[in-house]
Amino acid sequence: MGHALCVCSRGTVIIDNKRYLFIQKLGEGDLKPTNILLGDEGQPVLMDLGSMNQACIHVEGSRQALTLQDWAAQRCTISYRAPELFSVQSHCVIDERTDVWSLGCVLYAMMFGEGPYDMVFQKGDSVALAVQNQLSIPQSPRHSSAVRQLLASMMTVDPQQRPHIPALLSQLEALQPPVPGQHTTQI
Repeated sequence: MGHALCVCSRGTVIIDNKRYLFIQKLGEGDLKPTNILLGDEGQPVLMDLGSMNQACIHVEGSRQALTLQDWAAQRCTISYRAPELFSVQSHCVIDERTDVWSLGCVLYAMMFGEGPYDMVFQKGDSVALAVQNQLSIPQSPRHSSAVRQLLASMMTVDPQQRPHIPALLSQLEALQPPVPGQHTTQI
């Protein structure tokens, strides 16, 4: 039997609606399907933590903005990088919602077999431009409107409109079946 998996890198992994704390006050920075492996018993394992960074970064000037932008360009996979990391503003806060974006890309890949910007990258088109437009989520009878709505919230271009981890966890919990054994689409 498969596991429903959600990796919320600002400190939480959810497996079958159970939360597991793994790292506090750090963000993964490079969430993508190839960094989530399955252990011997099918449990998800987050790999390649080389892009870990502070969970919340207060950018206070153009020099710091460019430094963070360069860091993201070197450490974060382009087709899973949040829009705000392509052109970091000189006075802003970068928080866990960058990982919520990447997690949304992972969820999209789980739902549709490839990341939302994988083909853009493979064709040589600009991912930086593509992520500035709201993603169109394909209709599919395999996925409920609630799951598509969850994905849409995670893939919101404006990071201020994207959910923080607690709100995301609430959305995920609401997707769980009310009765044990009820069949739903596994994410």
